[in-house]
Amino acid sequence: MSGTIEHLHLTAPESHGLHERTDEQLLLEYRSAGDRESFEELVHRYERELFGYLRRYLGDAEMAEDVFQQTFLQVHLKCEQFEPGRKVRPWLYTVATNQAIDFQRRNRRHRMASLDRCIGGNAAHEAVALVELLDNPEAGPVENAESAERADQLRRAVDALPESVRQVVMLVYFQGLKYREAADVLDIPVGTVKSRLHAAIGKLNEALTHAPLPND
Repeated sequence: MSGTIEHLHLTAPESHGLHERTDEQLLLEYRSAGDRESFEELVHRYERELFGYLRRYLGDAEMAEDVFQQTFLQVHLKCEQFEPGRKVRPWLYTVATNQAIDFQRRNRRHRMASLDRCIGGNAAHEAVALVELLDNPEAGPVENAESAERADQLRRAVDALPESVRQVVMLVYFQGLKYREAADVLDIPVGTVKSRLHAAIGKLNEALTHAPLPND
């Protein structure tokens, strides 16, 4: 991630008061007055979160850095298109997702990455919670080993989902977006988000039901 900051030539903002401003205020200040510190604060707020999303989406840290750079370049170029009253976070995810899709189209030699190469413990826990696989917080070593194996199976199952379904799972369960925000990012109705999540749960449960048990 240090490379991301170096490429952008940004440092953590030091101006007093920036931390108290909303994302929307920061973007509008940058748009209206070209306030670079406001832009830097916005990048700083979303650096880890958005980079982590792109790394999971693309499955490669270097590709994620490239797309992260392009995302905020597009934020700079298209900030005039940001609609007043809209939330910045889902807008950023819209830009990032579109940039990731464009990157993949330009790099067909890269197959869609496997989530299990880059997903961290938190995301794995959230994914397992999706199908209620980790119900025992006091599990012993054997149970923990089995849970880790099941989490690995789940990550592979998520990777095998149809792309449209996988996108919804990643945005809602891994990134914590609300249904409406995910719908805005993907430009689909909220009902479609819900139906794709329902389909995802069915497919994941089916995949895990037929997966071999640990130590089999």
